[in-house]
Amino acid sequence: MSGPRIYCPQPLSTQQTIELDDQAATHLVRVLRMGDGEPLRLFNGDGHEYAASLCNVSKKSASALVGDILRSDAVQPLNLHLGQVVSKGDRMDFTIQKATELGIAEITPLWSERCEVRLKGERLEKKMEHWQKVAISACEQSGRNYVPVIQPPQHFSDWAKASTQDLQFILHPHDQKPLSEYQAPQSVALLVGPEGGFSEDEVSQAIAAGFKGLTLGPRILRTETAALAALSVFQYQWGDF
Repeated sequence: MSGPRIYCPQPLSTQQTIELDDQAATHLVRVLRMGDGEPLRLFNGDGHEYAASLCNVSKKSASALVGDILRSDAVQPLNLHLGQVVSKGDRMDFTIQKATELGIAEITPLWSERCEVRLKGERLEKKMEHWQKVAISACEQSGRNYVPVIQPPQHFSDWAKASTQDLQFILHPHDQKPLSEYQAPQSVALLVGPEGGFSEDEVSQAIAAGFKGLTLGPRILRTETAALAALSVFQYQWGDF
């Protein structure tokens, strides 16, 4: 089954005709110049990918006839939750995009002492919508049928105290031991700081909340690189790599 892969945020079932939202219709009809009967693939985050064909195409709208389920994603063996202090520019977008490709289940943007980004009110709401769209786009590209959840931002200490994953790590060389010495978990929380790192007091708060130190070799990694390197290691050690 060929054709573009489109996220469709509504219930999907076989032999059903659905109206596509404006963004999807515009992309398919005006950008890709597709017409009636052309194939596409749909997913809505429920773990399935559906065959479909475009129909009822007009200048401003389009529908899709949903066909059979093409494939279904297995439940991932490792549930990964990233707590990422918000970074500047497009670095946060990059982290969300690549973490989605690597199989992240949840991402919580965090505030910390050295965080240089401040968002409130309408600006924060728009940024949250944008981050979720980044994750959806990464799912469309990577073939994921489960869309990671972008949680509302919170202070890092509140997130750390509330974390209940089997293993919890902070990127900091505190009391580190090889991952092979841990019993294989079903869930992992990863706490990553801002460009300037966590303060010593913040590290102490995380350790007190049950987080273990984790380093990634002798080199200093940028915040977006560190998160993705750690997620890759977890997936290799305990996940589906």
